[in-house]
Amino acid sequence: MTTIVEQPYLALLRQILTTGYQKTDRTQTGTISLFGPQMRFDLSQGFPLLTTKRVLFGLIKSELLWFLHGDTNIRYLLAHKNHIWDEWAFSRYIQSPTYTGPDMTNFGHRRLNDPAFAERYTQVHADFCARILADDDFARQFGDLGHIYGYQWRHWQTSQGETIDQLADVVNQIKTHPDSRRLIVTAWNPEDVPNMALPPCHTMFQFYVADGKLSCQLYQRSGDMFLGVPFNIASYALLTHLVAAQTGLQVGEFVHTLGDAHIYSNHVAAVEEQLSRTPVAAPTLAINPAVADIFSYQMTDIHVENYHPASRIQAPVAV
Repeated sequence: MTTIVEQPYLALLRQILTTGYQKTDRTQTGTISLFGPQMRFDLSQGFPLLTTKRVLFGLIKSELLWFLHGDTNIRYLLAHKNHIWDEWAFSRYIQSPTYTGPDMTNFGHRRLNDPAFAERYTQVHADFCARILADDDFARQFGDLGHIYGYQWRHWQTSQGETIDQLADVVNQIKTHPDSRRLIVTAWNPEDVPNMALPPCHTMFQFYVADGKLSCQLYQRSGDMFLGVPFNIASYALLTHLVAAQTGLQVGEFVHTLGDAHIYSNHVAAVEEQLSRTPVAAPTLAINPAVADIFSYQMTDIHVENYHPASRIQAPVAV
């Protein structure tokens, strides 16, 4: 019998639609929300990349490698044709005194219903991305998102002015003290939150070793169930695989605990379309065994095999 690895995700979508609460939100879009649900994925049964819609694994790889490098500038992502963080950098740019182009006020909402505005937005956004790639000074000024995930994982600043590489420390602890209950990496730094383009949604994760297997639990304070959470599931499953490969362990479970798990009101139709589809067997993950440490992986070292998803389902990002 084929195990449908994404079943916990689909079940939570249904639960939110049927029992969730109507809530307002920062983006003024509106959500259906549940607090404190949990999903568990047995990584030995397949890699949890959704099959009821296509999820672009290349974006997941490049984002995770960006985090692992400790990078916070979207230039690396743009070089790998990854635009999932553009909106926050672009928003900062068009609100800055430097910006002198067409009016982009409330761009996240207006561009959906105004074709002329959408055309202007597309051109200004494309010019912004091209300039990030071509202009070092511009990239430094407008491409950086503040002390977000990669910075906190790799360069946490202490009150004594020292730097903690949380992820390197945890990998070493897994190798030397696998039964430790302190195998934790946190991205939520209260002092830095006001200066981040987007405060961390996936705030902390913890590893657990038992029976020669590595498991990971993520606590995510806020989860956009349709657009964001599928990426988060695959990203932390991939992270678990990479850490397991570097510590001589097999993979166990990925446990995903959410605070506010929500479906945006303008995503409901897309969610219903996804739930009408029949999932198929999950793909498998292939990792280059010759890579010597977790920070040396390149895009070509990681692949999914036998991935046969349904077509993509488009939905707007709430910024």
